[in-house]
Amino acid sequence: MRIIWGLLICAFMGLQYKLWLGDGNFRDWMSLVKKNKQQQQVNDNLRARNNALIADINELKSGDQALEEKARYDLGMVKADETFYRLAE
Repeated sequence: MRIIWGLLICAFMGLQYKLWLGDGNFRDWMSLVKKNKQQQQVNDNLRARNNALIADINELKSGDQALEEKARYDLGMVKADETFYRLAE
């Protein structure tokens, strides 16, 4: 009976060694969990940015008002009957 208990304790100690100090130990696992959370945050930010870009694309495809606003802001578009004033600060 003592031999069985001795073997069980040795097996338990071997498994504990593997858990705390071996390959894929607890510290490595916690590091991977932390990296996973950080990557999830990056992915969420990129997903939000992609959704905003998709919304802009759909708005530009569907409406002339959004297209005109984009052209005015980015390209300085002025209609034929409008007068353009530039104010210097």
